[in-house]
Amino acid sequence: MIMNEQELVVQALLPVLKDHLDAAAIAKLIEVPKTSDLGDYAFPTFTLAKIFRQAPQQIAADLAPKINADNFEKVQAVGPYINFFLDKAQFSHQLLQTILQQAEHYGDANLGQQGQVPIDMSSPNIAKPISMGHLRSTVIGNSLANILTKVGYKPVKINHLGDWGTQFGKLIVGYKKWGSEAAVKADPITNLLKYYVKFHQEDQAHPELDDEARDWFVKLEAGDDEAIKLWTWFRKVSLQEFMKIYDMLDIQFDSYKGEAFYNDKMAEVVQMLEDKKLLKKSQGAEIVDLSAYNLNPALIKKSDGATLYITRDLAAAIYRKRTYHFVQSLYVVGNEQRDHFKQLKAVLKEMGFDWADDIHHIPFGLITENGKKLSTRQGRVILLENVLNDAVDLAHKQIDAKNPDLANKDQVANDVGIGAVVFHDLKNERLNNFDFNLEDVVRFEGETGPYVQYTNARAQSILRKAGVDLKQQTDYTLADRSAWDVLKQLAEFPDMIIRASKEYEPSVIAKYALRLAKNFNKYYANTKVLVADAEKPARLAMVASVSQVLTQSLALLGVHAPKEM
Repeated sequence: MIMNEQELVVQALLPVLKDHLDAAAIAKLIEVPKTSDLGDYAFPTFTLAKIFRQAPQQIAADLAPKINADNFEKVQAVGPYINFFLDKAQFSHQLLQTILQQAEHYGDANLGQQGQVPIDMSSPNIAKPISMGHLRSTVIGNSLANILTKVGYKPVKINHLGDWGTQFGKLIVGYKKWGSEAAVKADPITNLLKYYVKFHQEDQAHPELDDEARDWFVKLEAGDDEAIKLWTWFRKVSLQEFMKIYDMLDIQFDSYKGEAFYNDKMAEVVQMLEDKKLLKKSQGAEIVDLSAYNLNPALIKKSDGATLYITRDLAAAIYRKRTYHFVQSLYVVGNEQRDHFKQLKAVLKEMGFDWADDIHHIPFGLITENGKKLSTRQGRVILLENVLNDAVDLAHKQIDAKNPDLANKDQVANDVGIGAVVFHDLKNERLNNFDFNLEDVVRFEGETGPYVQYTNARAQSILRKAGVDLKQQTDYTLADRSAWDVLKQLAEFPDMIIRASKEYEPSVIAKYALRLAKNFNKYYANTKVLVADAEKPARLAMVASVSQVLTQSLALLGVHAPKEM
């Protein structure tokens, strides 16, 4: 909290408990009651029962009168708890003044001290469309970059494109057998995907296709002119299509260095492993034994000499450490790759790189359709571009119904529709799987992005009607009991950001925004904000603060906040 009210409680308790508990022990025991009627903080006395040899209720009753209550409205014993009620007038004035003065910098911290944090995210495969399956890595990675920036790190967003591997042998075979240059030029991704899917349908009956694909990939690795020409073309047209999606999401990257970039960097990795005598032969392949870590061996080279993902990821990890001197390195990759990243870190540790401890896999669950996993190989693809366009259309229809004369209607529908898809993803704890239903996602009511956006637009509308310059005000004292839950939540924002950054969990921010929006709407429904009385400026200051914090919360998630809806 901005004024560290919990520390006030600790300092109030310390004089009466210093012979038994230190400040850190007291802080660990402090709780937040479920309702404000029971105070803003509570200290349970159960742990003191053995020390004082009394019932907890008696201990609370004896200690409460001895506590200095100068910084509180009151301190009282209720059963086995000592409850602390904050001074609402002082609290509201300091909090609202802080938020209005700091504006978009409210909640800033310097945990990272400008240390660089590469974030490996999105990473679609060349010649395949960006599907709903790519949404999570993309928006979780982007939100984490925003959150880490807020707490003082310098994120480096890396789109580690899947632009190398045996799939390109398959794609070349598919293109040469069933494709044409004209078709690819007319609709690149759709037709390249068709060739890839058809390959997997045909190779079940014709396994010799796999041999052809392997041959073409060997040619590609050897620098064959035709193979390189096709690969370069497929990569270029794919990136052009990807950029359309990233522009819709308003997400930018600092690097598009994909798998191919590390082709000439793997030999050094293999040599380092050899020099450290870490490579062992196993059925013709070369492995690193990781039994000491209770992990399967890391397969570095196949029996035919081909390198694998882990070899490339080792090269990428070393390159990123040399290039960015990172303090953390994040990989926003699905939960099914958990063992791969355990192996990656273990091999780096075996190589003597202690900075492997600074690498963190940020896993996430699946988006499903009717409970079933989406699969490119079977052709069951929900294209992200289509979903985003449909979401914008749905938002448009609702805006037409609610506010047909809205200015900038197209832009607002865009912000609301796309924001709804992003928010829905990020409100779910990232390890959870969730089913996707577009109509539920774009609703203006319920636990949705549009609900938070609409709440912010309502706050902005109140401020426009008031027409008051809040910066000219000097008194933000608000003793209104109905405003108290909103004020306390506003004060929690900095702590929420720090928690989200430490847990790599954007849902902390999304859920916080929903709680704040809900409490503000409850307050607005029961309070005449614009009535002319002594507290009107303070009420408007709170409305402005709610808008500021909701706008920031949405921005941390990568969602825009229209001022009118």
